[in-house]
Amino acid sequence: MAQFIDYYQVLGVPKDADAKSIKKAFRKLARKYHPDVNPGDKEAERKFKEANEANEVLSDPEKRKKYDKYGKDWEQAEAFEKAGGGAGAGYGGRTGNPFGGGQRYTYTSGDGADFSDFFESMFGGGGGASFGGGGRRRAGYRGQDIEAELQVRMEDILQNNKQVLTVNGQQLRVTIPAGVEEGQTLRLRGKGGPGAGGGPAGDLYITFRVSLPKEYRRQGADLFRTLNVDLTTMVLGGKVTVETPTGTVNVPIPELSQNGKRIRLKGKGLPVYKGNGNGHLYLELSVLLPETLSDAQRKLFQELANLS
Repeated sequence: MAQFIDYYQVLGVPKDADAKSIKKAFRKLARKYHPDVNPGDKEAERKFKEANEANEVLSDPEKRKKYDKYGKDWEQAEAFEKAGGGAGAGYGGRTGNPFGGGQRYTYTSGDGADFSDFFESMFGGGGGASFGGGGRRRAGYRGQDIEAELQVRMEDILQNNKQVLTVNGQQLRVTIPAGVEEGQTLRLRGKGGPGAGGGPAGDLYITFRVSLPKEYRRQGADLFRTLNVDLTTMVLGGKVTVETPTGTVNVPIPELSQNGKRIRLKGKGLPVYKGNGNGHLYLELSVLLPETLSDAQRKLFQELANLS
């Protein structure tokens, strides 16, 4: 029988730890033992898988409740309870939890029934395990889901972009969708942890973390940025060269533009996620005052003040 693994001990948290503490502990371990950081290190890979499994259970309130009650075999709890076992039930005069705390539930022929009778009563006639020829055949269990985060830059989302990632020891070719937004998640079926006993593999969930240049703010596919314009151009009008995500453009500044005026550059924003076309780029004008004045400039400003 597999050795019991204490999920709380794996993450290094107490049994009354809150969700925030569990998440923090898992991220710390994931960064330390991730296969990308420890290529070829089997021990690090094992610890990473243990931490991922522990987080998958303890971060889910329902799963955690069953784990606290039934131990490492919490996934079998539902079948056990439906079969009429309930908490603390036993068989053949034995008491205790057959799944609790990783303990081995030992059956002996002296209890008056054979192995198949015992498991039939527990699982309702084949719900969880079956026997033939004196050997036990375990039912298949679905593998663990895996969560990963992928950091992308603005240039990575201007069009569909393919990247090869190493996740849980396997290389995957992933398409980064054009215009993907911060926090959106991509699900890859069957790319998570391997199943047990012939069961299907879990799924891989990739959450995107989008990093934009500091001058930009984002609302969907639209971008916003402040454009500093010198005083004379704001007053007299002119053109300013501006870098956009799709290239350089010359932007006309109307005469007597006010501080805070917004200019829209149509279609110069980000691609519309799962849609057509691009959003817009909005420039918010901000007057750039001179830090020093020559005597001639000061004289002209004084004359302007007198005229005003």
